[in-house]
Parts: sequence; structure tokens; C-alpha cells
Amino acid sequence: MAITTKYCQKELDEYGACVVSHPVSWQEKCVDLKLRVAQCTSSHPVIRTIRSDCAGEFSVFERCLREKQSSAEACQPHLARFLACVETVDLSGIANAAPQPT
Repeated sequence: MAITTKYCQKELDEYGACVVSHPVSWQEKCVDLKLRVAQCTSSHPVIRTIRSDCAGEFSVFERCLREKQSSAEACQPHLARFLACVETVDLSGIANAAPQPT
């Protein structure tokens, strides 16, 4: 998560502000900002490794958010499982890699 913040802080801030501003309709209202975050994060090898290794946990979390748009707090257990997975990803050898152009 720190890598995402390091390289994509502006995009994350804008997306987060949009979600907070539209608690019921954020899925529709924030689509473009979500795509900008995805584009930013897809350019870094560390983030790509995490996304690959923890894809299942992230998919479950994201599905929960879609299904419970008005109650995102209900997805906290899924987020916790995703973050626990992230902690297990072996980043040795790529931790200092530079972002790749997209």
C-alpha cells in the first residue's frame, strides 16, 4: 500500500474524495478516477506483483464493495484478508524497481 501511495498519491486522493462525496453512487460517479488509479498502479512492478499474487483476495473485496455500495464497512473483513495477503508477497529483487512506462 505504501508503494501505491508513493507513486499514485494524487490519483488516490482524488478517487477517495469522490467516493466520500458520493457514498451511494460512487461506483457510477467515480469510474474515471478509479481508472486513473488503475492506470497509475499498473505501471510499477511491485504493484503488479502484489496484484497478481493477491488477485483473489482483492476480487472478493471489490465484489463486496459493488454488492454493498451503501455499506462499505461490511467489507472490512475482505479488506483485512487482502492486506494480510499483501504482507506475504515476496518483493525481494523488485522492491527498488522503477515504474515502467505504459
